[in-house]
This record gives sequence, C-alpha cells and structure tokens, in this order.
Amino acid sequence: MATKTSSLTLFVSILLFIGAIFSTHFLYSPFDNSTTGYSPRKTILTPVTRHNRPDATPAVSKQPLKKLEIQLNCTLGNLTRTCPASYYPLKFTEQNEASTSSPLPPTCPDYFRWIYDDLWHWRETGITKEMVMRAKRTADFRLVIVNGRAYVETYHKAFQSRDTFTLWGILQMLRRYPGKVPDLDLMFDCVDWPVLKTEFYRHPKAPAPPPLFRYCGNDSSLDIVFPDWSFWGWPEINIKPWETLSKDLKKGNEKMKWTDREPYAYWKGNPAVAETRRDLLKCNVSEKQDWNARVYAQDWVQEEKQGYKKSDLASQCIHRYKIYVEGSAWSVSEKYILACDSVTLLIKPQYYDFYTRGLMPLQHYWPVKDKDKCRSIKHAVDWGNTHEQEAQAIGKAASDFIQEQLKMDYVYDYMFHLLSEYAKLLKYKPTVPRKAVELCSEAMACPAEGLTKKFMLESMVEGPSDAIPCNMPPPFGPAGLHSILDRKENSIKQVDSWEQQYWKNKSKLQRRF
Repeated sequence: MATKTSSLTLFVSILLFIGAIFSTHFLYSPFDNSTTGYSPRKTILTPVTRHNRPDATPAVSKQPLKKLEIQLNCTLGNLTRTCPASYYPLKFTEQNEASTSSPLPPTCPDYFRWIYDDLWHWRETGITKEMVMRAKRTADFRLVIVNGRAYVETYHKAFQSRDTFTLWGILQMLRRYPGKVPDLDLMFDCVDWPVLKTEFYRHPKAPAPPPLFRYCGNDSSLDIVFPDWSFWGWPEINIKPWETLSKDLKKGNEKMKWTDREPYAYWKGNPAVAETRRDLLKCNVSEKQDWNARVYAQDWVQEEKQGYKKSDLASQCIHRYKIYVEGSAWSVSEKYILACDSVTLLIKPQYYDFYTRGLMPLQHYWPVKDKDKCRSIKHAVDWGNTHEQEAQAIGKAASDFIQEQLKMDYVYDYMFHLLSEYAKLLKYKPTVPRKAVELCSEAMACPAEGLTKKFMLESMVEGPSDAIPCNMPPPFGPAGLHSILDRKENSIKQVDSWEQQYWKNKSKLQRRF
C-alpha cells in the first residue's frame, strides 16, 4: 500500500512539474499576440506587456533604428555626371531628431560665436540678390541650395582642387543633415587673401558690402570665413582628409615623448610664396649663429617625384617646438602644426581662419615677433627648455583643442550654422541660376580619378547623422569680447617683457666676459 502511495505521489509530482514548464512557456512566449497575427520576438524571456493599462511600464526596450546609409552609385557610367532624381532623404529622419531618451546635443565650441561677428555687417540691411551678384567680380563660383539640392555656376577654375573639394565638403554636409539646410544663394572666392576692404564701406553713403565667402579674413576685411578645402583632402601634395590625418597625427604624437624630442624649433615649407617665409630661412643654424631653429625649404615638385616620402606630416612630430608662419595669406598648415603636441611658435599672423580666433597665446601657442623672428625663436626655445612642464602644457592644450574642438563633427556643424545664419539674412527666395549645374556625390566622385577619387571616397559621409547639430552659443557681448581681446594682448605683452629681460641678461653676461 505504501509503495502504491509513493508511486502515485511521484506521478502527481511529475504532472505538476510538466504543467509548470508549459505555464512558463506560455507566460514567456516567443510570440506576441497582443496585435493581429503573430510577430516573432528576438528575446523570448521578455514578459508580454499589455499596453492598454495606463500604469503599465513597457519592459521591451525600443530597438534603435538602423542607421541609413546612402550608397554611391557609379553604375551608370558617364551618366553619373547627371544627378539621380532622388539621392537624399527628403528630411532628417525620425531617428535623428532629439528625443526624451537621447542626450541633449553639446554646445558648440566658443569659436562658433565668430559666425555672428562675420555676418554682423548685414544685420540691419539684410542681403539682397543685388548684393550677392556684386560679389561675382572676384568669385570663383556661385552656390545655390534649393530644397536640399546643390547647384553651382562656375566663373573661374580655382587653383588646383580648392573649388572641387570645397564643393565636395558642402555636399557631404548636405548628406549629413538632409533637409535641414535652408535655401540659400552665395558667392565663393577660393583665392587666399580677403578682398572686401572695410574702409570702402565705412562712410555714410557707402553701399552695403557684397557677401563673399572665402577661407580666411583679417581685421581690415569683411569676407565671410569658411572651412578650407583641405579638410576633405589636398591631392596635389598628398594631404589626406582631416578625419584620417588627425588620427595619424595623434598616433605620431604617441611615438615620442616631448622630453625625448629634439630641443629645437622646426619648420618645413615653401618659402617662395611669401617674404616672411624667406626671412625665416635666415634663422637657420649656421657656423656663426644658432637661433635654436631648424628650418627647411620644401620642393614640392621634387617631393612628388619621390612619392612624398619626406613630407609625411604624422612623422614630423619629433621636435619640441614647431614654427607656424603664414604664406601669401593664412596657411592650412596651422592645424597640422598645432596637432603635434609640440609648442607652436606662432609668428605674428595677419590673417585668421574660422577656428584660429579661438586660440589663446600662452595657452595654445607661444607668440613670436614677425619683425625680429630669430631672436624671438631663440628666446622661446630657451624658455621652454628651462620651463619644461609649462612648455609641455602649452603643446598639449593645442593638440587637445585640435583633436577635440576641430574634429569633423564640428567642422560640419560650423558649416551648417554659418550657412543657416546666412540664409536668415536673405531678403529673396533663391532660385536655380540658368547656367548652374546640379551637384551630387555621384556627379563628382564617379568620374574622378587617382588621389582625387581616393580622398573623396575616404571623406564621404555615409548617411544622415544620428545626432542633430551642436547648439550655437550666444554671440559675444561687448564686455565678453573686450575681455578676450585684452587677455590676448596682455599675454603677448607678457612674452615681450620676458624676451626683453632675456636679451638684457644675455648682453650683461657677454660684457662681463
């Protein structure tokens, strides 16, 4: 009898165990029948949640939408010179818009504030079509954006591939932020030096200045500053796109500690383009004098023949100090020099580009006199070699600025905000010029060859960004701007004072012996 009872108990236990398994299976079912039909779930151990209960908290995590990629279609042969009918999304997709679960976009770097300053001259008058057309006199091309599509009318072929890669960069920005760039109409001049002289527009009866975009400006001009072509590559001298090159420079920094580097100031470039560069050559070491500078003339024709073996920028971070000197105007080399962890010895510049107005002397660089270069460089290197900790901090602050605040995300955001603020000033609705041709990535990249094609493909934006642009900081107030300018001036005066005392001490020492 006891045996029968035990067997019965065992049988009931087995039934209960099997029932529990089936109950669990239906509770954590791989099918959700809360909607019509069955939809398979990826995770079968997710409890079914009934959404008709207002107090219910969904336990199913929302799957992120797949990032949209816009493939380059070069299968149409020569027809790729004509843009396809539909090659961009019509608008920023749902996954790109800010949501409650997404963090707020960061505030843009402070140098974005200069956008307001560059556009200040049209704040009251706005920009008419007549103003834009007056800028045609020196412009290389006219760019019109209508409904997110780009059209260009070319007036002159720019030097080398400046216009090509500038337009390529704008197209990539449109791919990154489709539908968010407003309609606009602008003139672009690819020549180095600014041409809109402030003095011509100061008197009461002067017309409003024509808006003209270019790569640099100065304190006596009104040209609107825009990121230069080299951010997407410079094939003529084998300069890679910035996204790639900035990573190479960061790796190059890590190969040699600052204290192990050559304790001299280094520069290599083309001296033929400017008198200030030819003057710099006088600072090179000689049998009679060592100014602590190691200066080299770059022959780009010979370098091209040798396959650019001696011009790899990532391999040139082997000196404690690197010299920046302007060419015919500002030079694209500045960002490569600042990125090196070396102390940048910045020979007093006349020009600025879009980000350099955010740099501070003694924080990001050491200021050097233009009219007394050799003595200034000698003092700077001697100071750094006797104040190693402070010198290293200056070099590191500069490279951090370049790596963090000049990454391509911010380059695109600067372009986006500048063009958006500019478009707000237009007092007419842009239309496509009769002689303009439409531009798209296919029309530019598919027919391209050699390094031009390589750099285009390397720098191509794959699709819409998964984040909205950074938030624009407010414009400078009078007090804030005055404080920044005073700080720069005082830092330069401090260096001048140290330099004067340095040479007085040198002179006393020489008289003693």
